[in-house]
Amino acid sequence: MRYPARTCVVALFAAISFTATPADLAAQAVSGQALESRDPGNSNPGEQVAAASIRGLLGQTVEDFKQLPSLQNLAILTVGGIGASIGHAMDHDITNAMSKSAGLGGVLHAGETVGGARTQFAAAVATYTIGRISGSNKVAVIGSDLIRAQIVTQTLTAGIKLSVGRTRPDGTMYSFPSGHSSVTFATATVLQRNLGWKVGLPAYGLATYVAASRVQVKRHFLSDVAFGAALGIVAGRSVTVGHGDARFAVSPAPAPGGAAVAFTWLGKN
Repeated sequence: MRYPARTCVVALFAAISFTATPADLAAQAVSGQALESRDPGNSNPGEQVAAASIRGLLGQTVEDFKQLPSLQNLAILTVGGIGASIGHAMDHDITNAMSKSAGLGGVLHAGETVGGARTQFAAAVATYTIGRISGSNKVAVIGSDLIRAQIVTQTLTAGIKLSVGRTRPDGTMYSFPSGHSSVTFATATVLQRNLGWKVGLPAYGLATYVAASRVQVKRHFLSDVAFGAALGIVAGRSVTVGHGDARFAVSPAPAPGGAAVAFTWLGKN
């Protein structure tokens, strides 16, 4: 069965799981308080969070890995796994349809560079460095979160890739999960949880663009990017524990002639 390019893109968007924290929206109404009240281990929520030193980043990253096992993260990975399972049935058809679209190729060409692990990590380091040099604690805290999210995400992604050993659509190895998808969704999650949905929505949009580009160039299947997105979100959440208390997940659902979007309530902290 063949799918038109538009249906393929819609299905790809539907297969990417992400969390929404409505409580963050209200928090952003109080200017300048989102970062200062974020520290999950701080008994005084209003006390300002200080950006960690380079040595401190390493210690915090170890703690971030300890934050991974949680019911919320399990729920997100479950949704991502379901999305990957649904996408698996359409993997080859969608990859073939998208890869044959010259129009999509031109539009999605930049995804390779934007979503690369080196680009994402360099941007994280640059954000942290700018914050430290300029004396902006808020920027430095975001940079710290981004660096740690990249370390956690890339470690998890590499481990799963080596364990699964799935062949890519182009015949090379280590397709599952998509590293480009995981690192960009990790970045989007950190930005959304620090700065709210005005920044989060464009960030998730860019991450989705990157994920679509990986399918179009036959580097990944739909199921690869679906689970990669969920993995990145889990990593981003783990380094920003303490933001908000209400979450939804968006996942794909089968529908006549294509796919639909299903909203799943994930509960509260």
